[in-house]
Order: sequence, then C-alpha cells, then structure tokens
Amino acid sequence: MELKGYKAFHKGLINRYGEQFEEGQTYEKDVLPVFGNHGRGYHFCERLEDTLRYFPNSEEEIDIAEVTALGDLAEGEDEYDGYYDMYSTNKIRIDKVLTREEIIEMFLKMGPCSRVFRFINCFELDEAEIDTFYKTMVADQPKTIKVYTEKGIEYEYVYIIDLIRKKLLQLKENIKNKKTLDINKQKLKTKEK
Repeated sequence: MELKGYKAFHKGLINRYGEQFEEGQTYEKDVLPVFGNHGRGYHFCERLEDTLRYFPNSEEEIDIAEVTALGDLAEGEDEYDGYYDMYSTNKIRIDKVLTREEIIEMFLKMGPCSRVFRFINCFELDEAEIDTFYKTMVADQPKTIKVYTEKGIEYEYVYIIDLIRKKLLQLKENIKNKKTLDINKQKLKTKEK
C-alpha cells in the first residue's frame, strides 16, 4: 500500500540519526516498522505541520520533503497532544524537497483553520511572511462567520481566526523586540570601544 506524506530533516536531507537522503531515491530497511522514539523504520507524517513537532525550524534550518511510503506501515498517534496520522515504514521514497515558498503557499491556500494555527506555532516565519498570513487569514475577516459542521458547530471558525490573529501579532512583536535588543547590543558594543 502506498501512502503519501511529509518527512522533515536537518538541512541537507540528513535524518536525526545522521543518515543522508537524496530527492528521487528510494530507501529500504529489512525491519518490521515500529513507530516511536525507539521505533524502527523511516518515520513520516501525513500532514506537513506535524513534522515540525520533531524538527522545529525555529531551532535550526530544516528540509521538508514530500514522501511516499512503499512498504509496511506502523501508525502512531498522540491523542493527548492531538497528533495523528504519523507513521513508520520500512520502504520510503523521497519524492520532492519543498521550498520555503511552496510550504508557505500550501498553508496560505488552506484559509484559517487549526492546521494553519499549528503550522504558525512551529514554523519560524519572517516579518514579510507574518504580514502575508495576517492579510490573507485575518485582516478582512468579518466578526462572525457562520460555518456549520455535521454537529451544527459554528463557533470554531471564528475561534481559530482569533487564535491565528493573536499568534501572528505575538510573532510580529517578538521580531520587533529582537530588533530592539540587537540595536541595544550594538550601541553597547560601540560605547565599549
């Protein structure tokens, strides 16, 4: 059974165990896959934003690739933290390394939703990207939006927009504070000379 998903790497397509991968190549291990910290096989997630749990790009530059599982699968989930559809496989193909622009565009096209909120919480956006998300996701949204699910819930959409708005404003404030801190450090160095 084939299953498409995403896999994150250290920059240069290197996994957490130091193994080097290449775009377009298929890799196979002679193991029965097991998901988890002490698992076996090649781990990947069905949703891109879930890979950031394991490789947060706020700590380092990372690569994210579209992958296809071609072998046996073991599924993992963390219901407590809301992570589902995570897998380990014994055979994986690295289909395409995504550019930063492709990743950003993918989430901008989704519109305001919990997946976007999870993404902006874990992906280090620059100031221009924050502005783009703000304009696209929340700037012109009406105060109330009637969205009905099968259970008749209509508040979730407005709630998510508000969460995204607050997070984007917080990220912008963080960038402003970092710039101020950098300026103050520079002034201090100049005075010391």
